[in-house]
Amino acid sequence: MQTSEKIHPDQIESESISIYRDIGPYKGYECRDKYVMIYSEHANLTVKLVTPGIVRISVSLEGRDAELEPSKALLPYEPLEGWNVIERNNELEITGGNIVLVVDIAALSFYVKTGQGTLCGSYKLSFSDTAVRCQGSMDDEAMIYGLGETTGYLNKRGERYTMWNSDVFDPHVPDMESLYQSIPLLINHASDNTFGLFIDNPGRTVVDLREALDSYFIETASGEMDLYFITGPGFKDVVTNYSILTGTMPLPPLWSLGYQQSRFSYMNQEEVIQLAHNFRSKGIPCDVIYLDIHYMDDYKVFTFDMDRFPDPAAMMSELKELGFRIVPVVDPGVKVQNGYEVYEQGIEEGRFCQTPDGKEYVGAVWPGPSVFPDFTDEVTREWWGALHQFYVDYGISGIWNDMNEPSVFNSPTKTMDDNVIHRNDGNPKTHGEMHNIYSLLMSQATYEGMEKLLQGERPFVLTRAGYAGIQRYATVWTGDNRSYWDHMRLSMSMGLNLGLSGVAFCGADIGGFMHHASGELLARWTQLGVFTPFCRNHSAMDTRNQEPWTFNDEVEEICRKYIEFRYRMLPYLYSLFYDSTCTGLPIMRPLVLEYPKDRNTYHLSDQFLLGKDLLVAPIYEPGKQHRVVYLPEGIWFDYWTGTRYEGGAHIIAHAPLDVLPLYIRAGAILPQTQLMQHTGQAIWQELDIHLYTQGATSAFTLYEDDGLSDRYAQGAYNLIQISTEENDRRYTISAAYEVCGLQQDDKSILFTVHHLSFIPKSVNLISEVPEMKHLEEQSFGWYYDKQDNQLYIKTQLAGLQEVEIIVEG
Repeated sequence: MQTSEKIHPDQIESESISIYRDIGPYKGYECRDKYVMIYSEHANLTVKLVTPGIVRISVSLEGRDAELEPSKALLPYEPLEGWNVIERNNELEITGGNIVLVVDIAALSFYVKTGQGTLCGSYKLSFSDTAVRCQGSMDDEAMIYGLGETTGYLNKRGERYTMWNSDVFDPHVPDMESLYQSIPLLINHASDNTFGLFIDNPGRTVVDLREALDSYFIETASGEMDLYFITGPGFKDVVTNYSILTGTMPLPPLWSLGYQQSRFSYMNQEEVIQLAHNFRSKGIPCDVIYLDIHYMDDYKVFTFDMDRFPDPAAMMSELKELGFRIVPVVDPGVKVQNGYEVYEQGIEEGRFCQTPDGKEYVGAVWPGPSVFPDFTDEVTREWWGALHQFYVDYGISGIWNDMNEPSVFNSPTKTMDDNVIHRNDGNPKTHGEMHNIYSLLMSQATYEGMEKLLQGERPFVLTRAGYAGIQRYATVWTGDNRSYWDHMRLSMSMGLNLGLSGVAFCGADIGGFMHHASGELLARWTQLGVFTPFCRNHSAMDTRNQEPWTFNDEVEEICRKYIEFRYRMLPYLYSLFYDSTCTGLPIMRPLVLEYPKDRNTYHLSDQFLLGKDLLVAPIYEPGKQHRVVYLPEGIWFDYWTGTRYEGGAHIIAHAPLDVLPLYIRAGAILPQTQLMQHTGQAIWQELDIHLYTQGATSAFTLYEDDGLSDRYAQGAYNLIQISTEENDRRYTISAAYEVCGLQQDDKSILFTVHHLSFIPKSVNLISEVPEMKHLEEQSFGWYYDKQDNQLYIKTQLAGLQEVEIIVEG
């Protein structure tokens, strides 16, 4: 625990002050096919074109290699050719693709232009004995988004962050500079311009956005800096272009989109099985139960404690029959113990990180003294991946990587010493240089190992720590939060900025990990959690249990209602995941992403969009039943009551405990399915597709595959293209079933048209039925509910079929 000694004047005054010097003067340039080299007295700058819209500027101080190798966070790429350099008026104008880099020769500063105009203000480089610094200017109206998993508000301007993965058990507060994840991506957004800046540095990086009103600086604790300027022109374009650098997530198994239950810990086999039966007997959908460290023998990874879990195979079999998946935690620390096969094999084969004198680095974590695999080495990653055969043999297909910052209990820095050596596939570097990427490479080892062992089934990996590119291998949760209302609110901005930073599949511990949740907090947080991509309830030892039924009947029913809502929404949610794998766009979105010119959205941290159509505005204060909600331009409907609102305005939402303020955009197409208790029961042959009208023309792509195998990557999936158009007294629904490689039966579709602007008199090719109950008994028909102004149309859709339904009034 910190005390006031933290701000003792003597401590503050003793902090060293670095002296920074310019890298100049300028000495010349050299233009080659795939890059331009700029020489100065103290540094070399290498300019490469990654894509027509992404330029890389690498800085190496004198005496270091001019050619920097991109980190393993990036996908491999081949720089483009075709640079043109003009030197005039004391400037270098370097043109390639859609980008013009303008360098001031005298000041050795630079800025970037595109065909739309100047992309960013001036950037200037300097250096000290310990760091390289890049200082950039900011427009008065510019907002800064991204930076991965950081606390505080959505807009990061005015804050300082240190990109250094840290096991932070202290309560997460807005001014916390380091957390478990480090993603040094800044998205600079103004109403007329958006660009991204990615700093590829797996070591310590400081991003200080508070130094001055019109500037900020980035500092890397090495003699190198690797900058990627990412053009748009739009906000979404920047996010998608960033995914070209670091990749998108693979499509996860459908079961990982279900509700998940965890605790530190479910202590034994009997407790786990009883938990599963409780979910089924209470009719609360759930797909996953987690095993925290107490399942292991003396906290040794790749073992079971046979006293607590005497028959893991029988337990897995019973859980499988109930429709549950088990996800066990696997930490990087390997217990130092003679006779422990993983340890002895790793020592014999040289798989662990070493100190400069060639000895294994030993640090304390849960098992006590432990060694740590060197995941920067490809052979070690393959070895670690193969060890997961232990879990696959029990039918396990999901793994939870924790403590992988890496956390070390007995180190003053709470992680590995900076001078620990990583082999780095033949290019050795210190841990200080590679710290942030350790967790990414552990997740890669886990994912690729499970992918190989599962032989065609998609793996699921959850990680606490990560670096840019982590989305290629793992889902992210935001770490050890608390059962505080403030942490519930923080989870929104953290998830939104993670999504903008490439990590679409993310979420927080519902209910909070530490402290004691109240029934009201759990109800409200569950309402929020079912609309986040990753949906897991997790709590710690010595805290009150927070399974949905542990408070009272009212809270249990609220949790059931909203978890059921998530399962009904799976066709919509799964389609958003598919879109994210293609575009890199987040599933959980800040309003500014969809409405980038609306200044009212720039600071919104306490409401968000799921896709572009559902606006979620949780209650995050105790005892509150009202809140202000901002609705952007267009027409919006209260999902629960159908009340119509004109956008571009703030409204007051009334939300008793069982109500989450939820709004749907006019023109939305919302596919839903029948209720299930787990995703293994998902049958999408019957779909309820809700259409929201009011003169809007819209389209939606519904995605489906088998939900489990990797055959989707070879084209084994189907798409249903749905579009609507409303003109005067005619409303048209078009649906095209594109069979792309997945065999499926015909679908029964019930279209529900909400808020039609006229009374329907006919629907082509389909007969009207006198009562709604008749529609349930027939394959085709339509019925209009005058009281609710809802039109129901039931039809069939076969593979490769296109239908056009015309409603006339």
